[in-house]
Amino acid sequence: MTIGLSLPAASERAISEKQVAAVLIGALCLILILIIALPLWALLSKSFEDADGAYVGFANYLTYFTTPTLFVSLLNSLMVAFLSTAIVVPLAFAYAYALTRTRMRGRGLFYAAALLPIFAPSLLAAISLVYIFGNQGFLSYLLMGNSVYGPIGIIMGEVLSTFPHALLILVTALSLADGRLYEAAAALGTTKQRVFWTITLPGARFGVINATFVVFTLVITDFGVPKVIGGQFNVLATDAYRQVVGQQNFSMGAVVGMILLVPAAVAFVVDRIARRRQVALLSARAVPYEPALNRALDTFYMIFCILIGGAIVATYGVAVWASFIQYWPYNLSFTLNNYVFSNVEPSGWDPYFNSLKMAAAVSVVGTALVFSGAYLLEKTHAFPLGRAVAQFLAMLPMAVPGLVLGLGYVFFYNASWNPLSFLYGTLTILVINTLAHFYTVSHITATTALKQIDGEFEAVSASLRVPFWRTFSRVTVPICAPTILDIAVYMFVNALTTVSAVIFLYGSNSKLASIAIVHMDEAGAGAAAAAMATAIMATAIMVRMLHILATRFIFDRFQSWRRR
Repeated sequence: MTIGLSLPAASERAISEKQVAAVLIGALCLILILIIALPLWALLSKSFEDADGAYVGFANYLTYFTTPTLFVSLLNSLMVAFLSTAIVVPLAFAYAYALTRTRMRGRGLFYAAALLPIFAPSLLAAISLVYIFGNQGFLSYLLMGNSVYGPIGIIMGEVLSTFPHALLILVTALSLADGRLYEAAAALGTTKQRVFWTITLPGARFGVINATFVVFTLVITDFGVPKVIGGQFNVLATDAYRQVVGQQNFSMGAVVGMILLVPAAVAFVVDRIARRRQVALLSARAVPYEPALNRALDTFYMIFCILIGGAIVATYGVAVWASFIQYWPYNLSFTLNNYVFSNVEPSGWDPYFNSLKMAAAVSVVGTALVFSGAYLLEKTHAFPLGRAVAQFLAMLPMAVPGLVLGLGYVFFYNASWNPLSFLYGTLTILVINTLAHFYTVSHITATTALKQIDGEFEAVSASLRVPFWRTFSRVTVPICAPTILDIAVYMFVNALTTVSAVIFLYGSNSKLASIAIVHMDEAGAGAAAAAMATAIMATAIMVRMLHILATRFIFDRFQSWRRR
């Protein structure tokens, strides 16, 4: 009799948990539709409308491609993206090879130096280049009469700002190697060149493909570098800004946004195809590869890393230095006046503190939403259709440039018919937009961590009649604490340095530091712009250092079981 009563109770409990999970998945779908799908739909719709909102079909696209001044921007963007990618990927591959396949000294230091641009807005690279190669630059003569304001400056700036993104991918790709392959090659007397072309490069080919498309997409959609150093050389990103902000031509701005979406979407599709063809590089019997000591090779790569890493640090160091001098290049005495932002920015330090508030909100709210959502999609089995929709929407931002997403928010959240239009121009809309912009990478990180947790945890919890939300809070979260912290820091740093996604959305009381940098540069206050960018970079680096300490604390105090 007792058993007969307990079975319906267990069944009712299971149904109740499944219903709760279904409701939560439905809520996740609704949130992702509001912050990702509907803004992109609004952008697409606007590109087929005239200034009065009437449907005109492909007339706007025809106008774009038949207007030479507009179409040239597309060609310029493609040219800059191809050249920047062709420079960055080989350099990053050689740098990653030095870090992973040699025994040179100081590899950790060289790695840290190369990652410096990640912690700064892309604007800072362009500002530094102006001080170095501009009209008053101390190395302007190296350009042999050519101006840095144009394609030369844009390519140099993009190479600097995208180098660490390619390096991170290639270091990961080259770190995975089976030492048995190299031992067999050595036993057969295979030359070093043949080993590289038949073992090393094929083993890292998917990393190279991924790095190529990531760099290409970052360059063609970047706004910061061409805005500061592009001069009269128009690209798609600055065209979109000019059409929307300068000329209030929202329809043409939407067209430029859709064109910007195409290369990013193509890169995403090709990357997905490449990932499906990828095979495991390490088997259970694999032997970790240990590079042999080769003093000549190690010395060569150390010199190479000193040149590349030193160039990165020196370039950004010039901007930091310039933020502390009186008047470049005539009065190089020390001053803190450039950090008195009220001299050039009506709101003073407010943009910096707005950026801190926005980044903190994105970090806290975004991490909670991303990790909880990933858990619902990975560890529950309710509402299959909703899970499929949410998974698709979670991956969509990876193929959407920040500038395009920002334009979508303009047309959706600024529409008079939208009951959420009151959010436009507030710090809240900046938080939502930035969260959506960086959602995919965080979601993939969370999903990867959750896949490593055996499903037996949920099975045991179910057998003990423990609700899944209790298992989530008491088991999953503690196990994944380092990953959750990684996601929080990733979102904070990127929110602190972003500019393209939020350039259209700020209001008088919600201007961010990155936007203030753009306005300072436009006003000719380059030193103040460098000072604001330096403050952002220093904050991001400090947060990263605290992250390292916090991670060690978590492992020492709460993750000691991992070392058993």
